[in-house]
Amino acid sequence: MEQGLRSRRMQKPSKIRFERRRKVLENAHIQKPSAALCSQIEKLVLYNRYREALELFEIYEPRNGYDVGGSTYDALVSACIGLKSIRGVKRVFNYMISDGFEPDMYMRNRVLLVHAKCGLMNDARKLFDEMLERDLVSWNTMITGLIDSGNYSEAFRLFLIMWEEFSDGNSHTFALMVRASAGLGLICVGRQIHSCALKMDVADVIFVSCALIDMYSKCGSVEDAQFVFDQMPEKTTVGWNSIISGYALHGYSEEALSIYSEMRECGVKIDHFTFSIVVRTCTRLASFEHAKQAHAALVRHGFGSDIVANTALVDFYCKWGRMEDARNVFERMPCKNLETWNAMIAGYGNHGQGDKAVKMFEQMLRDKMIPCHVTFLAVLSACSYSGLAEQGWKIFQSMSRDHKIKPRAMHYACMIELLGREGLLDEAFALIRSAPFKPTTNMWAALLTACRMNENLELGRFAAERLYEMEPEKLSNYVVLYNVYNSAGKLKEAAGIVQTLKRKGLRMLPARSWIEVKKQPYAFLSGDKSHVQTKEIYQTVDKLMLEIAKHGYAVENKTLLPDVDEEEQRLLSYHSEKLAIAFGLINAPGWIPLLITQSHRMCSDCHNAVKYIAMVTGRKIVVRDASRFHHFRNGTCSCGDYW
Repeated sequence: MEQGLRSRRMQKPSKIRFERRRKVLENAHIQKPSAALCSQIEKLVLYNRYREALELFEIYEPRNGYDVGGSTYDALVSACIGLKSIRGVKRVFNYMISDGFEPDMYMRNRVLLVHAKCGLMNDARKLFDEMLERDLVSWNTMITGLIDSGNYSEAFRLFLIMWEEFSDGNSHTFALMVRASAGLGLICVGRQIHSCALKMDVADVIFVSCALIDMYSKCGSVEDAQFVFDQMPEKTTVGWNSIISGYALHGYSEEALSIYSEMRECGVKIDHFTFSIVVRTCTRLASFEHAKQAHAALVRHGFGSDIVANTALVDFYCKWGRMEDARNVFERMPCKNLETWNAMIAGYGNHGQGDKAVKMFEQMLRDKMIPCHVTFLAVLSACSYSGLAEQGWKIFQSMSRDHKIKPRAMHYACMIELLGREGLLDEAFALIRSAPFKPTTNMWAALLTACRMNENLELGRFAAERLYEMEPEKLSNYVVLYNVYNSAGKLKEAAGIVQTLKRKGLRMLPARSWIEVKKQPYAFLSGDKSHVQTKEIYQTVDKLMLEIAKHGYAVENKTLLPDVDEEEQRLLSYHSEKLAIAFGLINAPGWIPLLITQSHRMCSDCHNAVKYIAMVTGRKIVVRDASRFHHFRNGTCSCGDYW
């Protein structure tokens, strides 16, 4: 008896549940098993218990003599749509055909819809072509499926055929074609669809207006997007989100936040998408204060557990060095998606905490989350940034072996950087040559950086030549090779790089750095004298240089261009990050870490100087350059002097 009980406990709960249901149905409805079955399936779908409904159908599906009506098939189709179950679609549809069921127009459109929703576009097209009669719903369903699958050109072809046949379309049709225009990035086509919508008097329909705002934004015309928004008779939450997103998309971050403030003042309902857009805008704007306000409002409006908005917060805190805040948001989330995990792993990696990134990746696998190529890019980048060679190679090899994901060029670039960090340049070059695809710019750039750090002139020149062939106008490639020549003492060759830049009409733009103090951002150029505190800033820089010289710092003149005069040399010694740090030391409270952001790669002289400045001042200094985050503390940097 004990063995029988143990055996019963080992059965899967779902199997026991459905076995009981089957017996109840058979015993209680012997005369009309079909009616009992259909009623139970429809009730399960009504309560969104889609999986149970399909499983119950499959228990009885192989048997003959069960009369399944249209309402039950409709319920089963709803279950397949809800689950996006390709297997369920095929089973239900095949049974429908074998059962001799003759679907009406409504049911045919529903069957077409479930195929389109599940991405079975070839099967959907076959069903569509076999329909003896089609209505506007049929055409819209097919066009929607094509757009959702990214086949915008075919969607337009079908739309034109429909237009010739009907010369008609509803608001849903025009919203779809506006989406297709955005997908193709063709504003001229979008404007033609807009004109047709105006003639058909559907342009003012809310979701058509929102689609137009999105289309104009994605096609680069924020002015047209604003015009459509201004003409909306009723500005809904989606409309506000669309215009805010449009401004943010094109870098108008201040305008996006201004419109968000206007939205709040108008009393419009704010949803989780609003907050996710605002937080991402704050990420680009580097406005920690605005992000904190958005975080507080997110909780206040009841979206404290929303995945989309909280993932945006995790991403923001990671990108601006607030790893503890990012981890707190992450831990409090009741549900996490793959993007959330990727953000945390990438955050740890970018801040030189590779060991934590690897542990987070391992925890993700234990939690049965399936990684994607972005996950592997994040964790491999973390390994390369932190010099975790052994862990990096294990993870790289596990991609195809354990997870059936083929490594892409960016994954190879991470491994090339990891080898370069170990000084294994021959192995890095061999990895490029053994890649199963043509080497990309990222792969050659990783090798060129490795050559710069290891002062390998010969291989560095070869990598630079490959980059020149692929990106002849990219300034950074010349700058890196210039530094390689300087590091090797090849001043004549370095001067030749400068002449090449002049001949090609390329020039090095003034480096710019930003720092936020007391909720206000400040920008500095190299040699900048425009600030009201210029005298005090320069005096602070001079004092710092004298102080750190006592501890072993020496100016690296090799970072300066060889063809500039003495005055320019003097100005270049006051690099933008040094001025920003001096300003921060003067104006920011002593307990606050200094966060500097810049669009250029940090030069070796400034990198060395900031290490000493962090040591003599006792301040933590974080610099986000074009390469990665640098956390300076007590005379060391999180990048391990490799960037």
